[in-house]
Amino acid sequence: MLKISAMYTDQYQLAMAQVYFKSNQKNHRAIFDYYFRDLPFQGGYAVFAGLEDFLKIISELKFSPSDLEYLQEQGFEKDFLEFLKDFRFTGNINSCMEGDLVFPNRPILQVEATLIEAQIIETILLNLLNFQTLIATKASRIRLVAGDATLLDFGLRRAQALGGYYASRAAMIGGFNGTSNVIAGKDFGIPVSGTMAHSFVQSFDNEIDAFRSFAQASAENCVLLVDTYNTLKSGIPNAILIAREMESKGKKLLAIRLDSGDLSYLAKESRKMLDEAGLHYVKIAASNQLDEFVIKSLLEQQAPIDIFGVGTNLVTGNPDAALDGVYKLSFSAGKPRIKISESIVKVTLPHKKQVFRIKTKDGKCVGADAIGLYHENRIEEMFHPFEPYKSMRLNTFEQEPLLKPVMMNGKITIPLRSLAEIANYSMERLAQLPIEYKRFNNPHIYKIGISQTLQNGRDHLITDIKKRLK
Repeated sequence: MLKISAMYTDQYQLAMAQVYFKSNQKNHRAIFDYYFRDLPFQGGYAVFAGLEDFLKIISELKFSPSDLEYLQEQGFEKDFLEFLKDFRFTGNINSCMEGDLVFPNRPILQVEATLIEAQIIETILLNLLNFQTLIATKASRIRLVAGDATLLDFGLRRAQALGGYYASRAAMIGGFNGTSNVIAGKDFGIPVSGTMAHSFVQSFDNEIDAFRSFAQASAENCVLLVDTYNTLKSGIPNAILIAREMESKGKKLLAIRLDSGDLSYLAKESRKMLDEAGLHYVKIAASNQLDEFVIKSLLEQQAPIDIFGVGTNLVTGNPDAALDGVYKLSFSAGKPRIKISESIVKVTLPHKKQVFRIKTKDGKCVGADAIGLYHENRIEEMFHPFEPYKSMRLNTFEQEPLLKPVMMNGKITIPLRSLAEIANYSMERLAQLPIEYKRFNNPHIYKIGISQTLQNGRDHLITDIKKRLK
């Protein structure tokens, strides 16, 4: 995991923190909600990712002596910097579990800490959770269409700098099988896979010599890139020769890779040539600007592709590029807090809250989450957050509380899981979601509602603020 200091924040977080310190608010407790407003990719769900990285980072977050020297140069006052010398996050965090499905305009995670602690961690929270959730969601969409095919992350070289590091982790949560990213493989325990570049083939005088040398060095996992010169007239015939040579030595060619041209046509022709040569076991891998729509099209054309290497469109979250996650104050200094906006969808929800997933008796999700106050154990009826005359009775359904303590007093309180365990959990949660929410075109809109008690509390605050403004 990359080493990150408490300086991984925006300047205005520290500017506000200094004001809290100077105005004797440094010990005031606050609650902030993390959520997003719109689903990425015009889809029906998102996959929550980045939580465990975030928890590990903030459990060790501090300012180094050189950090404090820099802040002094920026004009921060000495007594505030002396306070930051001993800074540690000592707050509590309630959150959905990593890998769960999440939806707009409902808390995904709540931070309960001093105002200064909560502000300083805001930037790293949004940076990690927004990005990994975006990429995990993209990966999950690709997994949905790819079926049982092997999915490999090939995106590091096309990622936005070090974003590729965390993109590889998020891709695994979304359902990928491996990565070409060696450092992510080492740090996160991801299976690492790779083939060869066209430059490798070009560096030899003959394609067959390049293939032979590579097979000798990588006999256990040999994948030959066959489109450097001519896929069907050169690449595949040479791959067949190498495969037979490997068989004579008790080895097997794992796969050939297609990286250009009409992938559907070339995959079908390649499969035919390999099968005619008795090489039914040799798999076909494909890469080159793949995404969920291209893979869906290839499989609808019955292209016999076993392995998809997905790069740019995965790790950049194309076409959305960013999740619009926000971090909003809901409680401070013993009082509920609210932000009022001209746009009703941007009015925040006050108080400490709990979120319930509404399910049938057999555990199937009905397509609704309800938000209540933290002390509410059940919600009998939920109301539309912005259209109060729309409601849904919940008394006949099971209600699963989603926000669980994951950090107490700055210490992680949950067992940290492997990426495979998080990915399996995500697949289980996805299986509970009705298919209407998983389709690419016009998915069902997932219902988000608030309890009567929360609605009353919000409306009372709004009325009170408007009275004070008259």
